[in-house]
Amino acid sequence: MRYLGKRWQGLYTSPFSCTRFSDIPEPQLPTPKWVKVKTRLSGICGSDLATITAKGSPYFSPFTSTPFVLGHEIVGEIAEIGDAVDGFSVGARVVIEPALSCKVRGVSPACHQCRNARFANCENITKGDISAGVQTGYCRDTGGGWSRYVLAHQAQLHLVPDSISDEAAVLLEPFACALHGALKMPPDRTATICVIGGGTIGLLTVAALRILGHRNRIIIFAKYPHQQELARGLGVDDVLSPNRSRYEDFCKLTRATSHQPELGQQVLIGGVDVTFDCIGSSVTIDDALRFTRTGGEVILVGMPGIPKNVDWTSIWYKQLRVEGAYTYGIETHNGEQVHTFTLGMRLLQKMESHLRPLVSELFPLKDYKRAIQTALNTGKTGTVKTVFDLRD
Repeated sequence: MRYLGKRWQGLYTSPFSCTRFSDIPEPQLPTPKWVKVKTRLSGICGSDLATITAKGSPYFSPFTSTPFVLGHEIVGEIAEIGDAVDGFSVGARVVIEPALSCKVRGVSPACHQCRNARFANCENITKGDISAGVQTGYCRDTGGGWSRYVLAHQAQLHLVPDSISDEAAVLLEPFACALHGALKMPPDRTATICVIGGGTIGLLTVAALRILGHRNRIIIFAKYPHQQELARGLGVDDVLSPNRSRYEDFCKLTRATSHQPELGQQVLIGGVDVTFDCIGSSVTIDDALRFTRTGGEVILVGMPGIPKNVDWTSIWYKQLRVEGAYTYGIETHNGEQVHTFTLGMRLLQKMESHLRPLVSELFPLKDYKRAIQTALNTGKTGTVKTVFDLRD
């Protein structure tokens, strides 16, 4: 079986030195409650790129098992079913929810996080029927979407309606992440929102806010022209470039006032009510804290690396609420308790035509170097979501 995966950690001479493309045996079901999924499409996530280029935080390294096959944004069709699987059949098209929770691992009783529907924060991610791994794509026993076959527990499967294309379905996992963040937005129609980042998560956050009914003013910082155009199409009100004049431009839009301290970045009085940081870099975290007015909220949706030179004084002085938005779980929406993937699938059906343009590049697995370079250089390539296409 052809696959693309991570081989080892060490010093790298190129973005690909920790990966190899080769044949491996097909993965085998660990218990009768698992299925084998034949991959159709699998996306390249920012976390995958951070792993390959060694630019991410080592925070999760104790909770992975190598060698692993990358890829956790997956749409495929069931190729083999365990004897204890109910409600699914061979040939069914599914999206895999990648969190490897207690139920997936066969751990009982479930941990505190899983009992409270925070499956992605499972406290047993090194235990159970499979090796360590926070998600599919970072566990040596499950395989990943960057291969022909991947394994999934029945609890991870979400059926894809016929009305949703593969290209839209492969966006469900990142859309669920964005939706989880957007659902933290306070129900205040007068609040002004800032979204930092015009990549996949930033654009999906805008889409989630609009489809959830928020008609608030949204300002987005998007770096490239194609991102700016897509953002306008999804309903943002104002587009700014994250260049050196971003503070001046932001102040003109929001009527915030800028003040220069003796050292460092400008300090703002005023700003927006809620800021979504969809990148997670040192610069964007620091900007998010400065752009948010006193008593406002900063929601961290983008996966951070190792932030440096972030001035936390804003949190203390402006009494900000800073909240992380990691993956998904059980949400409250319109008085209903619903899984983020279930809600996301419903919303995808309503807005596929708006989100489908985000999947702009499809590559066969053998062209993995060109695919990864495309994903790493979205400005030059004019892409948003780069995807591996394993359909026959």
